[in-house]
Amino acid sequence: MRSLARRPSPAAVLIAVVAGGQVLSWGWPGLRLIVLAGSLILLNAVAVPYLLRVARLGFNPLSCRLGAVARAFGVLSGAALLLSSVTGAVAPVWWTGTLSHLLCVILLAVATLIGPVKRLSGPHRQAFIAEVATVLAGGFMLVWYVVLDPLTRAGAPNARWIVQIGVPLADLLLLIAVTAMLLRGVVRRLLDPITFVITGMMVLVVGDTAWSAGRVHGLPAEKAIFATTCLVLAHLLLTLGPVLSVSGVASGVDRARRAGPPGWVEHLPLASLGLGVGLILLILAREGALARWSGLALGMTVMATAIAFRQSLSLRMSRAQIALDPLTGLANRIGLRNALARAVRGREPIAVLAIDLEGVRLVSDAYGPAAGEAMLTAFADILRGGIRADDVPARIGVDEFALLLTDIGEADRAVTVARRLLAAAAEQPLVLGADRVPIRLSIGAAAAVAGPAQDSGKALLRRADIALYHAKRAGAGSFVVYHPSMTDRRTEEAALAEQLETALAGGQFVVVYQPIVELRGGRPVAAEALLRWHHPELGEIPPDRFIPVAERSGEIVTIGMWVLEQACRQLAAWRRDGRDITISVNLSPRQLQEASLVHDVLGVLERTGVPAGSLLLEVTESATVDEKSGIVALRELRSHGIRIAVDDFGTGYSSLQYLTRLPVDVLKIDRSFVAQLDGTPEGSAIVEAVIRLAQVLHLTTVAEGVETEAQAAELLALGSDRGQGYLFSRPVPPAGVFAPPPPAGAGSVPDRMITR
Repeated sequence: MRSLARRPSPAAVLIAVVAGGQVLSWGWPGLRLIVLAGSLILLNAVAVPYLLRVARLGFNPLSCRLGAVARAFGVLSGAALLLSSVTGAVAPVWWTGTLSHLLCVILLAVATLIGPVKRLSGPHRQAFIAEVATVLAGGFMLVWYVVLDPLTRAGAPNARWIVQIGVPLADLLLLIAVTAMLLRGVVRRLLDPITFVITGMMVLVVGDTAWSAGRVHGLPAEKAIFATTCLVLAHLLLTLGPVLSVSGVASGVDRARRAGPPGWVEHLPLASLGLGVGLILLILAREGALARWSGLALGMTVMATAIAFRQSLSLRMSRAQIALDPLTGLANRIGLRNALARAVRGREPIAVLAIDLEGVRLVSDAYGPAAGEAMLTAFADILRGGIRADDVPARIGVDEFALLLTDIGEADRAVTVARRLLAAAAEQPLVLGADRVPIRLSIGAAAAVAGPAQDSGKALLRRADIALYHAKRAGAGSFVVYHPSMTDRRTEEAALAEQLETALAGGQFVVVYQPIVELRGGRPVAAEALLRWHHPELGEIPPDRFIPVAERSGEIVTIGMWVLEQACRQLAAWRRDGRDITISVNLSPRQLQEASLVHDVLGVLERTGVPAGSLLLEVTESATVDEKSGIVALRELRSHGIRIAVDDFGTGYSSLQYLTRLPVDVLKIDRSFVAQLDGTPEGSAIVEAVIRLAQVLHLTTVAEGVETEAQAAELLALGSDRGQGYLFSRPVPPAGVFAPPPPAGAGSVPDRMITR
């Protein structure tokens, strides 16, 4: 079968056609203006639809649409030039072509300047304007020397002076736009589409200046080979930019890996100063006045250079020190606030992500402060790698980050970025020696559309913080977008904390029990004590609402000991009735920090008469990471015969090597892993790994969240002997622990009670 030849790309076709035309114009000077006009018509006509397509892709749409209008005037200018070269320089045609070219240059400059200027404010905008003005002054001196001054000496002013002076001044505006883009740092790689655009603008300034200088000095257009070549090359480069963007080449508008301008750009103001001084010296030498003015020129040169160099250093130092976090190199709270102010002032469509990096304190306690810093810098690298350069990542707290997304275009972009960050963090755990510590995030997002009624940066950040609050309540790895129906529950939690202080004395707490059974036969062998709060006015308050509040307020210490005593008293009653089971009680991380914990637990056992071996204290995996207090207390409790269980195993920060050093008797397999059991090797991989690990370490396993007979059968086949879940019983009052199990199929319920 004959294979089809690969079609050449539009960029390659344009380059070939334009190159052929230039070769023709170099060989036949009489065709030079016709080739120039035809090239301008072709390149500008091609650029217009491509720029509109780039705008529809969401890459700076306003700038692209203005650029399309500018290139449309370029088509008109080329057509007028073609008509003029064929029919002669008729006044209306000449004016049409020249004014169209003037409008084309001005609109190109305006389209390029929109982005940089509106994103700056305050001192940053003033410094930016000063830098641009320095470069502009050097360009003006050059244009004055080669165009404007000879023009004023050539004769009396006439109507054509408006254009002859206007075009060089418009080119200066284009020079400002080029300088602005360079100082923003958009030019980083030679093959970026934006690099073609910026280079094309620079070549256009050179070509226009050469064309104007030739006309002033009487050079016929047919002999202006340098000027015509520059003009064609400039329009070719300006067209290749949008063509490559539409073709899928990484665009300068999508600056994912850029962090700022390259080093050489910062020297543009100094280079411009050098150009201006050089021109002055050249003119003095040509006029024969160098000897008279050399001392003054030399002194002024040294003084201006020193001042410019010192100001450049000061600006770089202030930019680096004021708005950067010294550890991660990200923006700090001041930098984020300034960026938000600029974005809001420019009425851009923006979004803010509030990010909580979990486990930094735990990692610092377990591995040392350097490990905590390594975790922060590792996440900062992840954050930088998943965004564009115009976005602003910031560290605003010890383990709190924020991300300002600018020019979001599509409303779903914040969701896309958040999901990408969560996935990247999950795929890049922190390596500490032989351990791999997972990086877990919670993200809240809030978006603001552009417009007169746009929210303030402070309000937007507060909304993102509210969304983060809801994400953290949903668990690690969660992402929540702010909705007006969301309320800032921190005030509500403060009121809840106050009510917690009187809830215990008011008899509002109740302890219920969920049986832990043998998977073979379903006989209860233990029961987990779970706390419930029956508020007299608010009704049933779920544990996932009040337990975190109790932890933060410290009330969990008193409440936890009350639950332990109630559970032990109930166990003592069961034992008197001949029920030989153990009781399992949750121990919070805050309780592990109490110096009196061991003494208080032993006191409860002594008062209730419960043997130490009948008590199982459950701690979360992350709580066991604290070597300084948590593990020491657990070892002492275990030395008195009390057994220890690690709850939700596999979801925390402990490594397998670290597990061997823990005083643990039981591993409780988290319900999220049990839910994956579906009879396949993939579904049972994690559960089986935990069971095998427990067998090697001589530990007992308890599977949580068992809801179906199939799950129970698969757990039993994998080697787990005990289970807990709705298949066997909900959390019930003491009398229901030994009730017959529910009928088959009653285990799966749509509205699970929170058992923590």
